Amino acid sequence: MPSPFSRFVCCAALVVLAACQREPTVTRLEAAEPTIQETLKVAPINEDLSPRLLRRFLPIPGAPIGRDTALVHLGRILFFEPLLSRTGKVSCNSCHPLDRYGTTATRFSVGVDGKQGRRNAPTVYNTAGHTSLFWDGRAAGLAEQALGPLSNPAEMDMKPGSIVRVLQAVPGYRPLFERAFPREAQPISIGNVSAALAEYERGLMTPGRWDQYLEGDKRALTPPEKEGVRLFANLGCMVCHTGAYIGGTMFEKLGVYAPWPNQTDHGRRDVTHNPADDMVFKVSSLRNVARTTPYFHDGSVASLDTAVRMMAHHQLGVDLMDEEAGSIVAWLGSLTGDIPRDYIAAPVLPAAHRP
Repeated sequence: MPSPFSRFVCCAALVVLAACQREPTVTRLEAAEPTIQETLKVAPINEDLSPRLLRRFLPIPGAPIGRDTALVHLGRILFFEPLLSRTGKVSCNSCHPLDRYGTTATRFSVGVDGKQGRRNAPTVYNTAGHTSLFWDGRAAGLAEQALGPLSNPAEMDMKPGSIVRVLQAVPGYRPLFERAFPREAQPISIGNVSAALAEYERGLMTPGRWDQYLEGDKRALTPPEKEGVRLFANLGCMVCHTGAYIGGTMFEKLGVYAPWPNQTDHGRRDVTHNPADDMVFKVSSLRNVARTTPYFHDGSVASLDTAVRMMAHHQLGVDLMDEEAGSIVAWLGSLTGDIPRDYIAAPVLPAAHRP
C-alpha cells in the first residue's frame, strides 16, 4: 500500500503534467503591459482619498485679507517699480507678471537691453514656505532672493548703492520707507528694499480646489482628479513633491534612472562645488503648475503632459500610458489656485523726476 508521501508525490506529478498540457502561460513581457493602476492595485476612482495619503499634504494659507501694512504696501510698489533696473524699464513684475500666475510663459525672461537669463524664471506665487530659492537653492529666503535679480547683469543690472541713490532721488519714497521702517534714521537702504519685497511676496498665495478638498470638502475634486493623486502617490512622486507647497522643500538629482537630455547646466554643483551635487536642482512646487508653462530649469518643455511623462521616465524609471499621464495631469489642474486680484493690483508709483 502506497505511503502518504508517495501519494503526495503522485498527485504533485499529475498537477505538473496537467499544467504542461495546458496552453503555456503568457509572461508579462509577452502580454500587454498592465497599467500602473493594475500593477499597484489603485482603489476605484469613486472612493475618497485615504487619510494616510492626505496627511502628506497640507492646505496653504488663504488670501491675504487685512494684511496691507505699510511694509507690504511699500513692497508692492517696489515690485512694480522699473527704476530698480539700470534702464528704468524692467521691474520684478516684468519677469513675474502677477496677473499671469507669476511667469511670462516663455523659456527665458527678458531683462535689461533685451538680455535673457540662462534659466527659466519660476513663479513668485506660493514661495513663502520654500526652504530655499532659485533652481540651485543659492538663496536661503525671500529677502535674499529679492537681491539676486536686482544685481544680475541679465536681469535688472543694478548695484545696491545705485538702487539706494535712485530711490532717495524720488521724493515720494522717503515717507513710504519712513512709515514702513519708523525706527530707522536712514530707512532707504538695500536691506529694507529686500525686506519690503519679501514681505509683499509672502502674501502671494493662491489656495484653490485642492485646498478645499484637504479642508474637508469632498466634492472639490472630480473622480479623475482623485484617481490622479492616487497614482501620483503610488508611483512615488510625493516623496519629493509633498507638503503644503507640493515641493519646494528639498533638492533632487535630475535624471535618477535615465540621464537628463540637457547636461549643460550642472545645477547645485555650481553653488557648492561638490561633484555629488552635479545635476541636482531644487524640487519645484507644483502649485499652479498647469498655468506656469514652460517647464524645468531650462524651460525646454511646453506641455504638462510631456513634463509628467519625462519625470516618470527619468526620475522613476516608469513609462506612463496615455490614461495614466492624463490622470496625473487632471489632478495637477486642481492645484491651480485663485489669484488675489486686489492684492496684486498695480499701485500708483510715486511721482518723481526720474533720474
